[in-house]
Amino acid sequence: MTARAILVACLALAAAACSRSAPGATDQGPAKSETKTNRVALPALVRSNLGISFTTVERRRVAVSLRLPGRFELLPQGRQEYRTPIAGRVQVKATPMQRVQAGDVLYELDAPEWRTTQRRMQDLETSRGITHARLEAMTPLLAAHEAHESSLREAQSVLRARIEQVEATQREVGGHAEELTAARLQLSQVSAQVAEAAEKHANLIATLTELRAELAAMQQRLAFEVDAASAITGLEAKVLLADDDGAPHWRKLHTIEVRARRAGIVDRLPAADGSWAEASALLAQVVDLSQIRFLAHGLQSDLPRLQDGLLARVVPVGAVKGAASVGALRIGVAADPQQRTIDLYVEVPTPPSWARPDVAAFVEIETEATAVAEICVPSRAVIQDGLHKVLFRRAKDDPDTVIRCEADLGLDDGRWVAIQSGLSDGDEIVVEGAYELVLATSGSQQKGGHVHADGTFHSDEDH
Repeated sequence: MTARAILVACLALAAAACSRSAPGATDQGPAKSETKTNRVALPALVRSNLGISFTTVERRRVAVSLRLPGRFELLPQGRQEYRTPIAGRVQVKATPMQRVQAGDVLYELDAPEWRTTQRRMQDLETSRGITHARLEAMTPLLAAHEAHESSLREAQSVLRARIEQVEATQREVGGHAEELTAARLQLSQVSAQVAEAAEKHANLIATLTELRAELAAMQQRLAFEVDAASAITGLEAKVLLADDDGAPHWRKLHTIEVRARRAGIVDRLPAADGSWAEASALLAQVVDLSQIRFLAHGLQSDLPRLQDGLLARVVPVGAVKGAASVGALRIGVAADPQQRTIDLYVEVPTPPSWARPDVAAFVEIETEATAVAEICVPSRAVIQDGLHKVLFRRAKDDPDTVIRCEADLGLDDGRWVAIQSGLSDGDEIVVEGAYELVLATSGSQQKGGHVHADGTFHSDEDH
């Protein structure tokens, strides 16, 4: 006889003893009357050995509830793929099934093309620096030339005034021809210098404009290169341009670190450490389990009872207390005309810890929020005993005692059954171990025997 059978037998003897002896009876004589009781003592040791567990009754709208099987599925944004933008040698930093946070390094890439990009950026920076220096040097040069040109124009004005004065004197008193000729020659020379200075000034202005345009073009090209480097490295432009010991950060990047964009679990790492990966090769896949939803297939005949936003409860197969997750129902657009079904989705804001893509579960949908919620217990807590269905309620005055009750049953949805009387809010009932309690307390147990082909039962004592 197993230990479990011995415990059941002990419970049966205890229940029988309770039914034979009245409280306060002595060994001096038989009791005047027998007191039957439906209370069974269940010490902690017995509950542990028999695996007895309790659950609290719940109020549910069984009459207006739909219970459908389904599964969880991963949303598109829940799967993040990390591919190489350029070819290079891979150094894997993560491990399969590792939980990563945003910013954790998944792998490093040593890529020759990145060195080429750095060289181009360095060449552009050098050219930009030279152009900027030339542009700065042009400013004082242009200012000096403008001052020289201004002095030449002033000299030209003085010579013109001198010529006019000599011409006036010549008209009045005559002579001064030699002096007039010298003044005119000098004016001609200064005018030539003024014209040469104006031409040089125009060239300086053109050069200055050209340098400014060239500097702007180099800055734009460098910005494009930085954007390309940002796409390769996954770092923002401001991070690449940030000062790092006197040099921009991109200059110090010898390898490209690929970091997780969001938190999740590393699902795949196809590349081996030290292997060569071509451009666009898949190197890591991270799954965010918070980005899932539940998918079930409802009957099209139930569509009049369904609408978006209805309360839906997702429970695992063989659900335990507290494992359900509540969300809002969304009716899909896809339907199956052959099976007469339609897709039903449940958006779960906070998925339970047990939820995974393709994990099977059930969804319970309350189609009428205004219906009366009845006291319900799990169907497996109600056990058939002969012609009766019984359940065991925990005594409120003694947690180590249960009370055998005949179940006054209502509607049953396959998992929950309504109890019309005998229970109240807050009552605890036996879920696991109820069958053993029925065996120990039943007064209508059949003796050991066997069933013949014609359906008749015979006890072992008949043969």
